[in-house]
Amino acid sequence: MAADERGRAPVTASTVHLPVMPNEALSALQPHDGGCYLDGTLGGAGHTSLLLDASAPDGRVLAIDADPLALERARVLLPEAIAAGRLVLVHGNFARMGELASAANFAPVDGILLDLGLSSDQLADRERGFSFSHDAPLDMRFDTTRGASAADLVNTLPEAEMADLLWRYGEERRSRAIARRIGEARERQPITRTSELARLVAGVVHGRPGGIHPATRTFQALRIAVNDELASLEAALPAAVDLLRPGGRLAVISFHSLEDRIVKRFFQQEERGCVCPPELPECVCGRAPQLRIVTRHPLTASETETAANPRARSAKLRVAEKIETQIEAGN
Repeated sequence: MAADERGRAPVTASTVHLPVMPNEALSALQPHDGGCYLDGTLGGAGHTSLLLDASAPDGRVLAIDADPLALERARVLLPEAIAAGRLVLVHGNFARMGELASAANFAPVDGILLDLGLSSDQLADRERGFSFSHDAPLDMRFDTTRGASAADLVNTLPEAEMADLLWRYGEERRSRAIARRIGEARERQPITRTSELARLVAGVVHGRPGGIHPATRTFQALRIAVNDELASLEAALPAAVDLLRPGGRLAVISFHSLEDRIVKRFFQQEERGCVCPPELPECVCGRAPQLRIVTRHPLTASETETAANPRARSAKLRVAEKIETQIEAGN
């Protein structure tokens, strides 16, 4: 097949990404014929395909992804659903799901799924720079059409800010030493390749046999920062609640503690409703609960799934249901 102008082969329906906890996600969302569902993280279209099948023949899915390649792949993989009007694909960040769903005339919805983090297709793409296992441009953007790359951050951030970034998003204990080593290296020449960065980090962080690669936390932190992942999640959660019908469900699959903590605290706050200081004897804010937590403890993947899909090992699924807000009538 002929390559495109960037030297990349044409997108096909082939994907190496496996949907994480597919049975649990479907059980959580309870898709039905005629329902409307939003997949905020299309990825390899695995969850989207399952939602389409479970809501057949008349259910519809709006699938959003910041990565244009994920959308191209889904167009090849699911042309019949698109032609039938059952699948609507939208390029964008799920933080803007309210705006994107409104523009697509796709609101309110019966269920929303967010499968956070990196897809296996992105990790396997040697041009994207997400992996330290092979040499590639140091990019890491989900949406390669906009924003600063990982190389931009690595070569321009002051050392103190770099150290803070590695600690905040990667929980890297050697963040200051890594930032100092990066600062020394970039004075000689810009750091532009994944292999260069991985070698620098490995010179500071000494991994244990059988442990994670020394650069794992650094690459995670840069990816989160480049794509503003945590801020996007914080914006997406209230937008999702606004889009849901009463009785509709929000399911979120996270892969590290920073994401899971945000989801857990948001669900707890929206179930509580009241935001008054705890020292007040009674509520004066009048803020009503909006969610009922379905999973008091996060669901995790089975041993069978993790054996087949190691990426599922760290996955946590939390589910909440939108409730009908009661508004008290005034006297």
